[in-house]
Amino acid sequence: MWQIAVITGLLLWLYIPTLVHLVGQWWNDPNFSHGFFVPLFSGFVIWQERSRLNRLSLQPSWWGMLLLGFGLCVLVVGQFGAELFLSRLSLLIVLAGLIVLFLGWHFFRALLFPWAFLLLMIPIPAIIFSQITFPLQLLAAKVASTVLPWLGVPVLREGNIIKLADKVLEVAEACSGIRSLMSLATLAVIYGYLMERRVALRVVLAVASIPIAVAANSFRIVGTGLLVEYWNADKAEGFFHEFSGWLIFMVSLAMLYLLHRIVRIFWREGSAS
Repeated sequence: MWQIAVITGLLLWLYIPTLVHLVGQWWNDPNFSHGFFVPLFSGFVIWQERSRLNRLSLQPSWWGMLLLGFGLCVLVVGQFGAELFLSRLSLLIVLAGLIVLFLGWHFFRALLFPWAFLLLMIPIPAIIFSQITFPLQLLAAKVASTVLPWLGVPVLREGNIIKLADKVLEVAEACSGIRSLMSLATLAVIYGYLMERRVALRVVLAVASIPIAVAANSFRIVGTGLLVEYWNADKAEGFFHEFSGWLIFMVSLAMLYLLHRIVRIFWREGSAS
């Protein structure tokens, strides 16, 4: 226990600034607020597997020193380069190194899922984030501008700008759907683990969360256009705009659940992985 206490103290000494900034980003940036749930769920998975982990024999491996050294090098590069993503990623590499060093590779394999799930708590680097959000903005605008004329709403699209008769709608970064996509993907992994034993089907649910989130966000833009055209342009902003985001996210969860039920009908238990 004292060895664990010493190692924990050293980790906190190294990573307290990184962790404080990470939690602050979860709190202040709605795109990554799902990060609070990620370590909690990983801890739950480890606790649930505690009896199986207790039966594993300890086979420490010096290969863990290589992982540990690599993780610390990544931390140094991240600190000197002011690259938050590398500093945060280094914590997971260091944890992997410590597990292999003191417990062994077979122990790390048993903890691979909760360890890998922790990657979802690390915000995407800004340069990659912008490369994802803008195509999503264009896709949502394109789908909305295609569907709205079918519903009797004439539109003109210019990039991520949708021009209606009385108002111009801009599919901004906040409306790209990246927030619901990341949250839904995280919840899809959690849902798959809790509700499905087959690994292949868990992967299907996680992957399916991406098109579901994109489609749901596109129809949110369609709903906004209908609101502007047939009710009141001012109603499309403020409370109704925020409420529609929550409503569409709940619809996305319902679609994920429905997909799971449908797939289970055709994918029998005998095909379990």
